[in-house]
Amino acid sequence: MMAQYIEIKAAHPDCLLFYRMGDFYELFFADAEIASRTLGIVLTKRGKHLGEDIPMCGVPVERAEDYLQRLIAAGHRVAVCEQTEDPAEARKRGGKSVVQRGVIRLVTPGTITEDNLLDPARANLLVAVARRRLSDTEWAYGLAAVDISTGRFTVTEVSAAGLAAEIARLEPRELVVPDAVYDDADLAGLWRETRAAVTPLAREGLDPASAERRVKDYFGVASLDAFGQFTRSEVAAAAAALAYVERTQLGSRPPLSPPSREAAGGTLAIDAATRANLELTRTLSGERPGSLLATIDRTVTPGGGRLLAERLAGPLTEIAAIARRQEAVAFLVGDSLLHERLRQALAAAPDIARALARLTLGRGGPRDLAALRDGLAAAGALARLLAASGDLPEELAAARAALETPDPALAGRLAAALADDLPLLKRDGGFVREGYDPALDEARALQADSRRFIAALQARYAAETGCRTLRVKHNNVIGYFVEVPQATGEDFLRPPFNETFVHRQTMAGAMRFSTVELGELEARIASAGERALGIELAIFDALLGEVVAATEAVKAAAEGLAVVDVTAALAKLAADLGWVRPQVDTSLAFRIEAGRHPVVEAALKRDGAAFVANDSDLSAPEGAAAGRIALVTGPNMAGKSTFLRQNALMVVLAQMGSFVPARAAHIGLVDRLFSRVGAADDLARGRSTFMVEMIETAAILNQATARSLVILDEIGRGTATFDGLSIAWAAIEHLHEVNRCRALFATHYHELTALAERLVRLGNVTVRVTEWQGEVVFLHEVVAGAADRSYGIQVAKLAGLPPAVIARARTILDELEKSDREKPVSALIDDLPLFAASVRSAPAAPAAGPQRDGLREALDAIDPDDLTPRAALEALYRLKSLRAAED
Repeated sequence: MMAQYIEIKAAHPDCLLFYRMGDFYELFFADAEIASRTLGIVLTKRGKHLGEDIPMCGVPVERAEDYLQRLIAAGHRVAVCEQTEDPAEARKRGGKSVVQRGVIRLVTPGTITEDNLLDPARANLLVAVARRRLSDTEWAYGLAAVDISTGRFTVTEVSAAGLAAEIARLEPRELVVPDAVYDDADLAGLWRETRAAVTPLAREGLDPASAERRVKDYFGVASLDAFGQFTRSEVAAAAAALAYVERTQLGSRPPLSPPSREAAGGTLAIDAATRANLELTRTLSGERPGSLLATIDRTVTPGGGRLLAERLAGPLTEIAAIARRQEAVAFLVGDSLLHERLRQALAAAPDIARALARLTLGRGGPRDLAALRDGLAAAGALARLLAASGDLPEELAAARAALETPDPALAGRLAAALADDLPLLKRDGGFVREGYDPALDEARALQADSRRFIAALQARYAAETGCRTLRVKHNNVIGYFVEVPQATGEDFLRPPFNETFVHRQTMAGAMRFSTVELGELEARIASAGERALGIELAIFDALLGEVVAATEAVKAAAEGLAVVDVTAALAKLAADLGWVRPQVDTSLAFRIEAGRHPVVEAALKRDGAAFVANDSDLSAPEGAAAGRIALVTGPNMAGKSTFLRQNALMVVLAQMGSFVPARAAHIGLVDRLFSRVGAADDLARGRSTFMVEMIETAAILNQATARSLVILDEIGRGTATFDGLSIAWAAIEHLHEVNRCRALFATHYHELTALAERLVRLGNVTVRVTEWQGEVVFLHEVVAGAADRSYGIQVAKLAGLPPAVIARARTILDELEKSDREKPVSALIDDLPLFAASVRSAPAAPAAGPQRDGLREALDAIDPDDLTPRAALEALYRLKSLRAAED
């Protein structure tokens, strides 16, 4: 037996081997140690190998899927090894023959289909990567995304710079990477940082000719032109994905759709760091609750939940497509009665896409057929509701056509055949409705009669023997038997009872007997049961054949259900929360009136508080080919980061086709979204918090275009004050002069606010606060202007720092501010050229400017009505310092 195990394990070295032994799947050697740690089950020993004890652990077959779920979630792959012959056949061979076993399936994170192993609201993507050389130093990367649980199959090609962002958008469960790509040192960090399980793949069969042939053979076509035009890297990636699917499914072919090409640039480019900072689909801690997706999800079907997540992860960059989605949402917002009826019909729709995949792979059961029955019925009801609603917007009209694709007769036949209460497995029988098949009803009647015969026989035996506790029972070992208490059983061993009752077993406190009559009755019952189950299995296979023949129509209906669900969900969101349809066009506008952060607002509402809405205007000045930059100042805890994030989320929501949380919104199309908010280190790669900040900032400054939106928070705060101020200063100038993008730049370097006098598209805004009885009060209102202080000590006091520390900090702050007044850093603004000018003239020193009247300018800058007593005192000190300098 161990020789057989070792042989099978050698063929699947990268998998944990679930080796079937009776009612358990056993694991041995290193597999057992890994499974024991991951599953928290007992590690035992059995026998020896090469003089060492063999580690062993096991899981019950009936609970195997629960354990599989935990192993897959931990990133492991599992080879399921079953007995492939009847144990009786092995016994006939005699000697040391063992039951033949073989791997029937490889279970990996990217190829699972079972409901209890899948997240119903998340696509389960397997993504294969391939590449082609563009030049000596450049590569293009093809990606093929496959979800065998639904049949989705898409391909795209990206540059090396866009590879990480595209993988982050797809969020695969498993990555399949050719050896040469996997071993590329430049990509090692990407494979290490991804959340997906990464599987290297041998390159054999992935050359251009073999790759194209594999794809054509899978779909049975002579040319790929029918599916569109693909690059070599896209075809290679598609072939790698198909090769892995065929390897893991061991000959079974999932009903994949033909590959569809997603054009590069068709979705808003969002890098992995920005996705994490904005918490689009999960929070920074990796959880779905608290993310934007969880906040806006009003879908009622699993397919709708997956489509919503897909749209949120990849907002569009095509104006017409965005408008089509918005029109559909607006249509349902305007017809509340139709909207509610659609949602009621959708609530009855199970996950027909995944039920179909399980059925075609031979893993489905009666409940999957019932899911198709109910899903197709819901699709028909939705189609009728839409048909009765007059002229539909294009998005809903296309969904209605998809919903009408399946033949209504299929749903009718499934409804007529399937019982109301269904078993999980077809082998259990009892899933065909009574009255559907006369032969089946006859076999079932015989089974029922046999049970009555058993009851009658038990009553007769009890009367004849005088044993009222006599029972006729059944088990899988000896079949039907008569059981009596042990004291009575002794009498059954003597005449006259021993002529009728034949002793079988003696138990603790009971004895078991058989009779000729009972044996004959058992044979009739078994025959009737086998016949009934055979008829039911034949009916199942016939229904399955009809379903497989209608695969494309069912998949179309599933897509239609998802589109209607997402549209209705976004309409409900807009209607319930007062969101508005944003104007999205090709301009460089960015104007938000009374914008709100959807996640923060939802959290405040749960606590009974209100969100303070704020305006934002980053629109390009009339005639300008570049957007504005807003320099945001204000204290910690005042809401700067919330304000920054909510404006970024406006873009994501608007370009995915949703309404937005604002009174009005005009957003010029954004091609790339960058966000550098918060701080984190990367100790595993030897990167400090400041290094991570600089790497992310570098990516923004190197890639942002005039059509991008950039969100930067506290750049330069992770190093010394003058170093950080210098970096932040130069970054603002670069954004203004080189990137020329729309941007929000939050900072505590108040000296930077003076740049607004030199940079024509830079404006200052601040988050208002006030002081009341010595305490700082955050108003969360963003207004034009600049903050004159950060209120850091007041925030520290709120956090609970000891009073002695707070008092000492105030003293130190007074001394530092006094020193700064003698030569404020802001004075350098007039002495240094702009970034663009310094680049052009370097390394020459800038020419000295005309003499300035610093005292008069400082006096003109003071607004007495806007000064607190402390600020007035500080202003007076600055004026005296300037006067002394001039003297």
